[in-house]
Amino acid sequence: MIEFFAKTDIGKVRKENQDAWWAYSDEEHGEFAIVVCDGMGGANAGSIASALAAESFLMHIQECLQAAERVAPDKILRDAVAYANARVFDRAFQDDECQGMGTTLVAVLILGTTVTVVNVGDSRAYLLKPGEELECITNDHSYVAEMVRKGRLTKEQARTHPKRNIITRALGAELYVESDVFPVKLEQGDTLLLCSDGLTNEVSEDELAQFMSGLEAENCCSSLIELALDRGAPDNVTAAVIRVN
Repeated sequence: MIEFFAKTDIGKVRKENQDAWWAYSDEEHGEFAIVVCDGMGGANAGSIASALAAESFLMHIQECLQAAERVAPDKILRDAVAYANARVFDRAFQDDECQGMGTTLVAVLILGTTVTVVNVGDSRAYLLKPGEELECITNDHSYVAEMVRKGRLTKEQARTHPKRNIITRALGAELYVESDVFPVKLEQGDTLLLCSDGLTNEVSEDELAQFMSGLEAENCCSSLIELALDRGAPDNVTAAVIRVN
């Protein structure tokens, strides 16, 4: 059985919450999906981008799952990202107030025992198995992450680098966007966390693991956000916790 809880908070500094999350669940058919988006853009464009992307992404997922001919989960996710990207891009093109807007996206699709994660940008997915170390499933699409992968920055340097907020992929920035897809082996007792960088910028991975291993989904999610808020939360904070019971 899937237990999940998601929560978003404006944080302590921002005047608007530009994060968004949406979920879809069909217990009868063993289908579940949840998406977290972190928008960017002037005025209220960031919140428009994230909400539009999350809604469009899940809308496409549901249409695919209800279709007579079922396609592979990785194709469902890539096509859903492409659809959401097109919706955000078109809105930015047509609405002067939305020019330049974009959003990250991280999501998980669970179809029975088949679990697949997709991401664009620097919102992350983590997996914690009982008795094992926390695993970051996704790779950030950001300037500092690329520098870390090339060995030009350490993870510690990346956390305080002046260009740490520059992302290299986002929905809505261009007509086409590349997404990364990851198959995940999810078993009883495992916990998944999807989150925006408003959480990971304030809470260490050791702390993430501590909360994920000791609390039920709702308490884990709420406690992680409270910890980020206690540390000043200069950005919006969103977390979604999924546990297999």
